[in-house]
Amino acid sequence: MNGPDDPADAPYATRIPVDISRPDRLLGPFTARQTVILTAAAGTLYGGWWMTRPFMAPLTYAALVIPVAGAVMALALGQREGIGLDRFLAAALAHTRASKRRVDAPEGVPPLPAAVPSRWVKAAGPAPAAVRMPYKGVTADGVLDLGSDGRAAMATCSTVNFELRSVSEQQGLTSAFARWLNSLTGPTQLLVRCHRISLNGLVGALQYNAAALPHPALEQAARAHADFLADLAAGDNLLGRQILLVAREQSPLHGSRRLGTGDGRVLQRIDEATRALASAEITVTPLDAAQTARTLTAACNPDTPTHPASGSEGHHA
Repeated sequence: MNGPDDPADAPYATRIPVDISRPDRLLGPFTARQTVILTAAAGTLYGGWWMTRPFMAPLTYAALVIPVAGAVMALALGQREGIGLDRFLAAALAHTRASKRRVDAPEGVPPLPAAVPSRWVKAAGPAPAAVRMPYKGVTADGVLDLGSDGRAAMATCSTVNFELRSVSEQQGLTSAFARWLNSLTGPTQLLVRCHRISLNGLVGALQYNAAALPHPALEQAARAHADFLADLAAGDNLLGRQILLVAREQSPLHGSRRLGTGDGRVLQRIDEATRALASAEITVTPLDAAQTARTLTAACNPDTPTHPASGSEGHHA
């Protein structure tokens, strides 16, 4: 029987602050945004009572404004999926008003010719809008220029088979990952991206190289494996998984830093993640300019099949 202090019985847990991105409180439990909304609403309701008090009883006015006050409080204090309800509603309104059809037209979408009949124009519906990517370009080092939102860099991460490890090994992996989380100094995102995989190139290479194998049994095994992969591809259900680490650096204040400093800082944060996650047996591979461009292209067209060599998420430890 293991003793109470046996490391094999220790739970694999570590302490990570849950309020790392919580906004600062300005007045009691309220943030600056909540304080502004509640103060403006309170001032408006008080002004309304001051103007209507000569001809309206206080209880009548209170009965009228209670629903309004409740709606304002829900708007200021409510949340949906971790986002303030006011921002969530503003984003929903912007999405409703935005065009649902977007095309790649940097020069703008030209109108239909005047010769097109009006009934055809009406049947076609609203004209598509030009898609506006949230970045302005990619540097030679693979850094995304986000304009006023700063800079961002991406890297791929390998995976670790957590369940096959002992409890002490799981504790070590969890602690190493927690140390990296606690060392973050800027916005960082871990994105798990699924994409389709095309095995046509791999099947063709196996069939082409099978005849050059030194033994007939090896040739037969290679052709059998190619047939197996072809059967898998026929199912149209092959999905690959890619884990991306995205580090972003906020834009500095005008004149506070030299131009290009954000590029170096975001690359430094990717390098810090590479060294910190190595102790968790996670291999972090920064993406260069070409790889970053291919990843963005695949994200804009997720149905495009990806070759297994370029779409793998890395080794499984």
